[in-house]
Amino acid sequence: MPDIQFRLVAVVRCSGALEAIRDELAAFMRDRAEPLLKRGAPPGCGAIIEHCSVSDDTLELEIRSDRFVRAHDALLRLKNGLSRLLARHRIGIRAIEIKSYEVSLEWDTSIKLKRLPFVRTLKHEDGRLTLVLDVDYAALERRIPDRLLKLLEDKREAASWKGKSEHWELLFESEHRQWKFDKDPTEEMVKRGWIVHAAGRGQWIYGPQPTRIFRAFEQILIEEVLRPLGYVEMIFPKFVPWAVWKRSGHAKGIYPEVYYVCTPKTRDPEYWEDVMDYYKITNEVPLDMIMERIEPVGGMCYAQCPPFWVFIQGRTIPDDILPIKVFDRSGTSHRYESGGLHGIERLDEFHRVEIVWIGTKEQVISHAEELRMRYRRIFDEILDIEWREAWVTPWFMAQEGRAGLAELKEVGTVDFEAILPYSGKWLEFQNVSINGDKYPKGFSVKLQSGKELWSGCSGVGLERWAAVLLAQKGLEPHNWSDALRRYTGDRLPGVFRFL
Repeated sequence: MPDIQFRLVAVVRCSGALEAIRDELAAFMRDRAEPLLKRGAPPGCGAIIEHCSVSDDTLELEIRSDRFVRAHDALLRLKNGLSRLLARHRIGIRAIEIKSYEVSLEWDTSIKLKRLPFVRTLKHEDGRLTLVLDVDYAALERRIPDRLLKLLEDKREAASWKGKSEHWELLFESEHRQWKFDKDPTEEMVKRGWIVHAAGRGQWIYGPQPTRIFRAFEQILIEEVLRPLGYVEMIFPKFVPWAVWKRSGHAKGIYPEVYYVCTPKTRDPEYWEDVMDYYKITNEVPLDMIMERIEPVGGMCYAQCPPFWVFIQGRTIPDDILPIKVFDRSGTSHRYESGGLHGIERLDEFHRVEIVWIGTKEQVISHAEELRMRYRRIFDEILDIEWREAWVTPWFMAQEGRAGLAELKEVGTVDFEAILPYSGKWLEFQNVSINGDKYPKGFSVKLQSGKELWSGCSGVGLERWAAVLLAQKGLEPHNWSDALRRYTGDRLPGVFRFL
């Protein structure tokens, strides 16, 4: 653990004058405070009172400490002892003000930090990071300094993984397939009028032809995977409140990618009258005026399975119903892709079938393998595409303390990637993820026997499947396998013609 130094200056405001008990306070600081502030620390370590002064009804303390007894913990310990001493003189503690609080720790200066919550200023110098905290006593009681240090540990860990983004290990490669197309399928579908850019960013309107392909994929999935493996269909919400993302862990870092959902602060027409009047006069939507009148309550579906967990949140499950296997195909998912938009394979709005299974650790790992074998059959024998399989350990798993499990290939993701002939790049178009106990713990779901409960999920992106199929086989059904044409038909429907 890195060397950490704390310096805290606090002012204790009391309900009566302290001059008469100055000597008693000095004796308390000398005889009782010192062992109190070193309790639990190795010899020579802990916190010390660097300075103590009394003036009228206030007591000012300067506390220095190391990582063994942090200065704010020392202050909390002192408060209890002081309260008992003062009570004997009919004096109470009215308030504790934090005059200043500095934390200094060893830090890799290549990891630059511009700002942090509850930090007034920060400085990188000589291999150390010094933080001047902006906290009050209530923040100390809420353990804000401890959480801030944990955040710094997470950032240090993330930086060590960031360069490689994720560990990637090849597991399996299919045979080479004959490619029958060398163009970008999105561009070709636009030319043919199969798809049209929608009004929203990263959003398409799909005509009858790609819609037929999407529905064929769903039917293949049902017949080849979901029905044989015993899945049942559910409908998951597509609006996700903050409470769900806090439990799922997404609230730690979702903000740059989420599509936010806001509600009006009131439905009172008078409250909105000037907004409506402005639009009527200018024919422009007054976004600044609207922003003042709404509040964000969550976001659109980002990762499809977290809202499902509310269905079993806080419940105890009997062992004899495991494994549980459910899926959802009821709506779109939304991610703000920034500058990464491309074709139908990288979108802000996309269509996905979400597969979720829950069981013991052994059941979840075993089922993930069974699911992978089912996907292999689809990609080999029905879609007839060239693809590969890789074990992926995302860097965020290290932040969550799961790197060890990932190295054992117990928690993590298997990605399926397919070659895009027109670009020569590989596209991740399918995954199977073992999430360990992340969601059961986050949503307080337990097993009757007390055994550890695990879960897995697998998102089937219809646009991604279409992107790799059409990139390798083209848009003409006669170039597709007989097995696929059993679902799509030999001709795709055409409805629209334009003058």
